[in-house]
Amino acid sequence: MEERVATVVKNAGSHYLLCELPAWEPFPAVLRGKVRLQRSAATNPVAVGDQVRYIPAAEGEPAMITEILPRRNYVIRKSTNLSRQAHIIAANLDQAVIAVSLYFPEIKLPFLDRILVTCEVYKIPVIIALNKMDLYREDAPEAVADFHRIYEGAGYRVIDTSCKTGEGIDALREACSGKLSLFSGESGVGKSSLIKAIDPSLSPKIGQISLAHLQGKHTTSLYEMYPIRGSAPNVPRDSQEPAGYLIDSPGLRGFGLVDLEKEEIAKYFPEMLRVADECRFVPCTHTHEPGCAVKAAVEAGTISAERYNSYLGMLEEDGKFRKGF
Repeated sequence: MEERVATVVKNAGSHYLLCELPAWEPFPAVLRGKVRLQRSAATNPVAVGDQVRYIPAAEGEPAMITEILPRRNYVIRKSTNLSRQAHIIAANLDQAVIAVSLYFPEIKLPFLDRILVTCEVYKIPVIIALNKMDLYREDAPEAVADFHRIYEGAGYRVIDTSCKTGEGIDALREACSGKLSLFSGESGVGKSSLIKAIDPSLSPKIGQISLAHLQGKHTTSLYEMYPIRGSAPNVPRDSQEPAGYLIDSPGLRGFGLVDLEKEEIAKYFPEMLRVADECRFVPCTHTHEPGCAVKAAVEAGTISAERYNSYLGMLEEDGKFRKGF
């Protein structure tokens, strides 16, 4: 039977859902054994967003994935254990939407910066959704201003959002129009609630905050793509062709860098890259060298100390390694 091409829209361990986009008609599939062996360097040989070749199945049987086509880009993280394994979060993305909250749970800037660096490596544009603004607008205006200073100063778009009041939802919906967007972030930041606010017909799992640790409980355990209905101009909500697609990912509590050597990290901080050519020495690690333009910019306040400290933390991480997937 002739092979066809489809996109992976759900990863459920050893079983998958495929779809021949832009039509939204998912169907089940399994992975041919030899493909699994060829991709064994990662914990997941197939990621949501992958384009694959498959053999259509007989009625009542799953299709057979025979080949994973080359990826345009992907987001990857090192496993949280001490092994060298890594996990591909999603592939072939137009952008990533990183949801964060200032408190409940409290934001961890180094965690966010590791995701941003990974997206920079694979040239994936990022939007940061500063969520739960109904909690911060009056009670923490200085913290909100500081966050915008840090990340807009680095060159990222920040959209203030609130699922409770609707603030920023239209802007976020418009930003996702016509694109495949990965939604990611730490557990408990309201990522699934944002997805449902963008398209109320969607039903991602929505979890509660653990009051004992002020951290989110994991609610999304599978990677899954959803069609967005009615988010593009002149596209009715009942249109058969989606106005965009988004990938919901499990809440993350750790994000280790992969495919990156220590000497390369500074290249993926846009604000550092803008001034690095002015350093007296090339290459420059931006740590101890005299005449370092990056350190001078930190002292002048044009590069935030918070982002610079994240950079130093990445330099100190052990276990840097390079792999291709």
